Amino acid sequence: MNGYINVREAAKRWGVTERQVQRMCGSGMISGVIHFGKSWAIPEDAPKPTRTAKVKPGPKPKNKNGQETVPNDGRRI
Repeated sequence: MNGYINVREAAKRWGVTERQVQRMCGSGMISGVIHFGKSWAIPEDAPKPTRTAKVKPGPKPKNKNGQETVPNDGRRI
């Protein structure tokens, strides 16, 4: 198909695995893809999707004695 590339070509261009490209296509991260059978057609000019940054948890809050705080609902950690 003119104007489209396959999963293998997209993986090479973007420096990721073919499976990652398949997941991006399936999750809707790439606009304009066409799914037919077991194959995906990706627009040639499609930019590499950016990952949404996952927020890493910060340090656990500590009380004035330097101990980690515990939930105030009676549970033990």
